[in-house]
Amino acid sequence: MDLASIRWRTPKGEAVSCVDKIKILNENLEELRAIAQDALEDALVIGCDEAQVREVLQKLIGELVNPYPRARS
Repeated sequence: MDLASIRWRTPKGEAVSCVDKIKILNENLEELRAIAQDALEDALVIGCDEAQVREVLQKLIGELVNPYPRARS
């Protein structure tokens, strides 16, 4: 995934244009990618099934909780 190609959007669909915000988002994703890569490599060295490890990582991301729920209108 090329992070430079991601066009970050607000919940209303507008482009996030603040360079500093985009930089933080992309840096966070790079860190996450590095940690996930390390976890995958460790699991493979230990002898785990690659498909299962990928499934667990995807599920973990899917279960992240939004601590800032939108206010009800």
